[in-house]
Order: sequence, then structure tokens, then C-alpha cells
Amino acid sequence: MGNVDWQQYPGRDFYDELIAAGGAPRPAAAPLCDMLQSFTPSELNERKLAAEVAIRTMGITFTVYSEGSTIDRAWPFDIVPRIIPASEWRGIEAGLKQRVDALNLFIDDLYHDQKVIKDGILPGEILAQSVNFRPQCRGIDPPHGIWAHICGSDLVRDGDGTVYVLEDNLRVPSGVSYMLENRNVTKRVLPELFQTGRILPVDDYPAQLYDTLASLSPRPGDEPQIVVLTPGIYNSAYYEHAYLAQQMGVELVQGSDLIVDDDDVVYMHTVDGLKRVDVIYRRIDDLFLDPEAFHPDSMLGTPGLMRAWRAGKVALANAPGAGVADDKVVYAFVPKLIRYYLDQEATLPNVPSYLCMFDDDRRYVLDHLDELVVKPANESGGYGMLIGPRATAAERAAFAERIEADPRNYMAQPTLALSTTPTLFDGAPEPRHVDLRPFILSGPETHVTMGGLTRVALVKDSLVVNSSQGGGSKDTWIVDTEED
Repeated sequence: MGNVDWQQYPGRDFYDELIAAGGAPRPAAAPLCDMLQSFTPSELNERKLAAEVAIRTMGITFTVYSEGSTIDRAWPFDIVPRIIPASEWRGIEAGLKQRVDALNLFIDDLYHDQKVIKDGILPGEILAQSVNFRPQCRGIDPPHGIWAHICGSDLVRDGDGTVYVLEDNLRVPSGVSYMLENRNVTKRVLPELFQTGRILPVDDYPAQLYDTLASLSPRPGDEPQIVVLTPGIYNSAYYEHAYLAQQMGVELVQGSDLIVDDDDVVYMHTVDGLKRVDVIYRRIDDLFLDPEAFHPDSMLGTPGLMRAWRAGKVALANAPGAGVADDKVVYAFVPKLIRYYLDQEATLPNVPSYLCMFDDDRRYVLDHLDELVVKPANESGGYGMLIGPRATAAERAAFAERIEADPRNYMAQPTLALSTTPTLFDGAPEPRHVDLRPFILSGPETHVTMGGLTRVALVKDSLVVNSSQGGGSKDTWIVDTEED
């Protein structure tokens, strides 16, 4: 096998992020493609091996739950980055800011006057049957009116090159540590390309996250005491919790490390005694956060946290209750929410969606299950969904019964022709489908990561990119071209 020949690259059936239909590299990807073409297959494999060694040495892992046990695995990574020109990224960035601004206004409205329902924009039955609406949060006014301080919105590109928002993650979005580590690994194995200065940096995220969290402190005159609250070492995202705490220079704590006193002030146990806590970046789901307010048998949270938050003595990020906007049925209304709250048209489109709670939509979905992707309203990680064209008749029949039994819980979308990008197998690039999760920080200012976590389906023809189901990831380069 010789060096890479992009004219022979088989990625012609879908929009490819690096290679245009004629086999020529896209302008922003040309330096990378030229460099890859200069490598022999054995040289490419050496770089790939170097990345695997770096990942093991750096201890970059993720946790898989399997048959009652937990398994730590090395982070699956492909060395060929995904590239987006900066000129295109500026539009995506503006669209993400617009979207998260509207979502924060929406969440705040739901916990106060619910004008969006009174004005007929969102059907009341959607809220009435929401599993993530928290009545305990009614009337609370978080700092800056922001509920989702950290949001991860998943983007996909269709066959014609259009970028769509696939879903929003506002509860405890994960993956940003892998975005940062992907860049660190790529700098080790492809250092030559970073000397041009055209690849825009992502390493300012921990500082931006710290500043966003610090801005929430109830004691603005003092240096805030910030902690990252983790469920513990057996959580699938524990690596990320520890990584972000270390990068920000703050303490990583579990629920038992915190205590709330009679004055609703939160303290952390330290070797020097109790120390007041101002801001908690919590990576625990709402229902386990405070046994006084939610699950009384939760051992993961801290009794009294909701009291302290309601009293304004501590800040919680993301705010409890923010997940009400995570609902994939609510997702279908986001363009209307943008129009309602911002008086603007959405600049990033949604994927066309059918809501099974509506009779006409449900009939269409049931008649076209072999063409659609059907998703439950509040699952994540790619679980519980039906990819109609890949499913058996028996699987589709079983899913139809679920939809009929609980129509509010299901929505459907066309099967998109997800874009591909070259991915290395045995020293040669093959097209694999990708999505992208940028992260948006909302505080006094809004920041969008320069790129995000590109997830790649390592199995040929698969559309499932989640690492828990056999997917991997790539570094994402936002590249300034001379035209920019």
C-alpha cells in the first residue's frame, strides 16, 4: 500500500469534512491533507501508535457500564482531525449563543410566570408531563437569571452541507475534558501543523469556566471558594470531574465532604476545619443532589443544598431544574422560543421533527418507522432510540407499541446523511460519520469553545458516535484561512 491518495478516498457518498466531491482537499484542510499524503502507511501508523501511548501515559480514560460492572478504558481517539474554517465557525458560534440565550430565558420563565404557556407558544401538557421540571425551583432567581451555565449542543451536518442542531444538553453536559485532551494529544503527534498559527486555540476553556463560576459567587468582594461536586470514582465521567477541578485549581468533593449549617451556609470539611463554599459546579443529577428536597435516600448529595441555594448563600451550576429544556420534545419548539423571547429567527436550524403526542405526527411516524430515527424525550448517550432503516420488523413493531403506550415520550426525525471525515484504519483513511458537541458558557458574558468534541462512529456505516457504544473522537480544528 502506498501513500494516501485522496483521489482514491471513498468518501463521495456523503458530505466529507476534509475532502470535496472531486477528491481535492477543502481549502482549510489542504495543509493537513498534504502532510498526511506525504506519510507512508507505516509512518501514519507510528503517529497513531504515539497517540495511543500518550493517551495511556496521560491516563485519559472513560468508564463503560457492562453487565453490572464498570470498566475503565483508554479513550478511543483518531489522529486525523476534523477541520472547520473560521469563516463558517463564526456563524455557528453566533447561532449557539442565540440558542442558549433563548433557552435560559425559557427556563427562567417556566419557574416564574410561565408566559410561554399562557401565550400559547408551548403546550401546557408538555410541561405537565416533563420529567425534568422541578417544582422545588419555582420562584428562585439565580445570578444573572441564568440556569444553564454550561451547555453542550450537538451539531450535525447533512448531505447538502447544512449544519443542524440535533439536541441540547443542559443538565450536566460532559465531554469537554476530552476536547481539551484531544488537542494535547494531537499537538504531540502532529506538531508541525501547529506552527502555522492558523489553528485556533481551545486551551482557554478552564480559565473561562473558572471565571464563569466565580461570577456566580454570593460574596463578590472575596476570592470565591469553588468546588466540583462529583458522585465519585465509579461515575462514567469521573475522569472529567477530576480533570476540570485540577485545571481550574479548585477542590474536587463528594456530597459527604460538604455540610450546610443552620444559617444555610455551605461548608467543606478540610484538614484545617470547615471552609465556606461559594460556588458548586455540580456533576450530580438533580434528584440525587439534596436528600431533603429530592430523593430522601440519596447518598451522593448533601442535605440542605437547595435551602442554601434558595437563600442565595451558594451558587449551583448548572442550576437544578435546568434540565427541563433538555427534553427532546421541547427541542422541537426552540425555533419558536427564539422568536418569542428574542424576536429573532433561529440562525441554526433544528432537524425537522415529529412529536408523537400530536395525532397527525404520531400517525405519520407509525406509518414511516422504517425511514425515521425515533428518540425518547429524556434519554441520553444514544440509548433507547430506534434507527428505523437499520432496525428489524420486530424491533419496529415493539417500538410502535411503546409509542402508542406513551406518545408524549417520543419524537422522530428523518435519518440524516451525517457528514463523514477521514479516519485511519491500517494506515489508510476511510470515511466515518461524525457529529460535534461545542460547549457554551453563560455568565456575564457568553463564550463558545473554539470547536468542540468531535465524536466519530468507528464502525463502518454506523451512525452511533457515543463512546459508550463503540464511538471514538477526534481533535476539532477551527482554521483561519487566508480568505478569512
